[in-house]
Amino acid sequence: MSDSRTGAAGGGAIYGLGVIGAWVYFWQQADGFWEFVWAIVQGLFWPAFMVYEAFSALGG
Repeated sequence: MSDSRTGAAGGGAIYGLGVIGAWVYFWQQADGFWEFVWAIVQGLFWPAFMVYEAFSALGG
């Protein structure tokens, strides 16, 4: 029997690579302790920030 859930893990891998890349980017931009903490949060939630900024740009 074919299992229809086999392709679902690919999206998780892409998201994981995106999180790691975001952490590297935001970590390099941070200067102080709280900025490093904020970099970790931003790395986890970067898609939400990206969608929010895109909708803000489209809305004017």
